[in-house]
Amino acid sequence: MEKLKSFLSGNKIAQGVLIGVYVLITSLALYLSQKSVVAFLLLLFSLLLLYYTQLSNRLKWLLAGVVLVGVLPWAASSGPSYQSYMEVATLVGIYVAMALGLNIVVGLAGLLDLGFVAFFAIGAYTYGIFATGQASNFMPFGEYPLSGESFWLFILVGCFAAALCGVLLGIPVLRVKGDYLAIVTLGFGEIIRIVYNNLDKPINFTNGAMGISSVTPPELFGMQFTYPSQFYYIVLGILVVVMFAVRNFEYSRIGRSWKAVRENEIAAQSMGIHLVKTKLLAFAIGASFSGMMGVVFAAKQAFVDPTSFTLLESITILVMVILGGMGSVPGVILGAAVVTILNLQVLTEVTNWLNQMSMEGAISFPEALSPSKMQRFIFGAILILFAIYRPQGLIPAKNPVFNEEELKAHAAKQTGKKSSVPEDRAMQA
Repeated sequence: MEKLKSFLSGNKIAQGVLIGVYVLITSLALYLSQKSVVAFLLLLFSLLLLYYTQLSNRLKWLLAGVVLVGVLPWAASSGPSYQSYMEVATLVGIYVAMALGLNIVVGLAGLLDLGFVAFFAIGAYTYGIFATGQASNFMPFGEYPLSGESFWLFILVGCFAAALCGVLLGIPVLRVKGDYLAIVTLGFGEIIRIVYNNLDKPINFTNGAMGISSVTPPELFGMQFTYPSQFYYIVLGILVVVMFAVRNFEYSRIGRSWKAVRENEIAAQSMGIHLVKTKLLAFAIGASFSGMMGVVFAAKQAFVDPTSFTLLESITILVMVILGGMGSVPGVILGAAVVTILNLQVLTEVTNWLNQMSMEGAISFPEALSPSKMQRFIFGAILILFAIYRPQGLIPAKNPVFNEEELKAHAAKQTGKKSSVPEDRAMQA
């Protein structure tokens, strides 16, 4: 075993071949089986294995794109569970994007936000109101519902609306931090939910607790998007943009400013960092990702109501960030995927299997310990185990390592260029 590990650790070609064989076996297993959650999870596990290989980043992205765009939909398309697999994959993508947005606020900037789902609701209601006849109750012009082609525009509208609300939230809470910031953001999330729940009179904006139904599905070149397998590609496209933006922000000047504010606000301010601008940018950018996914969620569900945007949803997204590793982009992606798959698929399948065994008389459970009642307990126990044995997260954040000699040589080279400019001008004079 040790010889195999040492052989693979320094051989990129062997690692690539091993990943290819693994993907081929798991994809064939999923394709040939009518319904196999294990094969589906094993195929997704190949992305985590790919992350730990020593292949170049460009090749990793290329292979991950091949798996997500081609292999996964093809392997899942043969059985009757195709749409259920794509539903899980789509929701994983939605929660990954929201977790990446919250990671900017909590993980990079260090601002504890317990009302993040409010921006998700803003995006969902922004599209839900105008994609149904609801807008005709208060809009003096235009014909509603809007066509499905407007969905692509509303992705940007939801993004800017959520970002604007993020700035409006950030302005009054800049005076507080820590626990008080958590309380204020929690109150903001509850206020948004209650407003949407009661905004059906005197003018009916949101239809109140009844929710908004029959939301117009997206449309492109005459083709309507109604199935999870179609929304999967929409979410995947938006997720690529979100991940690209987050990675660029993380290592940019604003990303370093967020980290400085997170570590010590006084020291950051003494180094010339504008605290107000930095915090507002964190709130706005993080909220914008959630607003975009809110638009997609409303179109996918074709129904929007306040019960989808409770405090529990905000806590769940925060758990994804903490479980994966605060400030770590790959960690947050893994944490969001683990929590979503556990809730939507793994624990549900285990509960159904135990219920089936109980009905057949193979296992007997007391009424108070029935599997359906213990699902949340099992989920909580799993989170506790993760917190005990992986307190820094599944993939902890890593600061980039720079070569000190190369930095000094580059600085000396730049200094030499600057100092030579006055000499040249003097010679010209």
